[in-house]
Amino acid sequence: MPLFQIEKDKLAAIPQSNFLAEKELQRLIEGNLGTVFSSRFVGSEFSTGAQHAGRIDTLALSEDNNPVIIEYKKVESSELINQSLYYLAWIHDHRGDFELQALKQLGQGTQVDWSDVRVICIAPSFKKFDLHAVQVMGANIELWTYRLFKNGCVYFEEVLQRSYVAPGAGEQPQKNPVMVAAGKKAALTKLTATYTFDQHLEGKPEHIRALAIALQEFIRNLDPAIEEAPKKFYVAYRTSQNIVCAEIQKQKIHLFLKLDPKEVKGPEGISHDMTDVGHYGTGDLLITVHSMEDFENAKQFIVQAYQEVGA
Repeated sequence: MPLFQIEKDKLAAIPQSNFLAEKELQRLIEGNLGTVFSSRFVGSEFSTGAQHAGRIDTLALSEDNNPVIIEYKKVESSELINQSLYYLAWIHDHRGDFELQALKQLGQGTQVDWSDVRVICIAPSFKKFDLHAVQVMGANIELWTYRLFKNGCVYFEEVLQRSYVAPGAGEQPQKNPVMVAAGKKAALTKLTATYTFDQHLEGKPEHIRALAIALQEFIRNLDPAIEEAPKKFYVAYRTSQNIVCAEIQKQKIHLFLKLDPKEVKGPEGISHDMTDVGHYGTGDLLITVHSMEDFENAKQFIVQAYQEVGA
């Protein structure tokens, strides 16, 4: 579907364009990492050393302090996924190199959480065979497409969320053994390091468990593109960046929303400005939910956070 410009109640299709070089796309993303992927810049064209002889287009640190690898192509190319699998395996074997670069770029005290690594591939399109390969291998990769328009607008869309399968699942003899090995290694790392939503429910009273499940269903029903990302201390719900982080406690659930408390006050009596207060998760507007009534009052603000992030 084309993008249309509204001109006096008439629709005019806006022609598409493309970047003259991949470097233009890379510079645009690196200069706007916080806006697009809610991440901090760590490095560009990062060398993987003489032995591996590669260069990672962009390294970043997510809002959850997870390493981020971003690779770009201005044309459809399976090479992009092959490179990303290679760099995903490389970074797990060279954590110290990434941490040193993060400290150098972001300063002392920078924390890196290795329970998750985001790998983002950005291209105009992907072949159906590439989509299938990533799904079958269970590789920890996000596939994003972009559209550049001649009016200066650019549109990003995630066409495949990260999908994880048990090592060995779906393995076929005709697959490239290097890609299979890298995909299995990525899946194993994810399966052995990740927290689950159910773990956050363990030991909680029944009314809190029911509240958390209702919250989960409401948020995920907003958009099938919303991803649930359980962390050690909270559960994040996100698209390209976190929308809300839910900290499930024994008698309440803290919701940290990606909203500006100076502009959005939240439900009276259960909302707080966390702009300068340290806390788990991301989001400056805190809504504390004790009951289904509190949850009903919070729903409109969850929707607003979803819209603000750029659904």
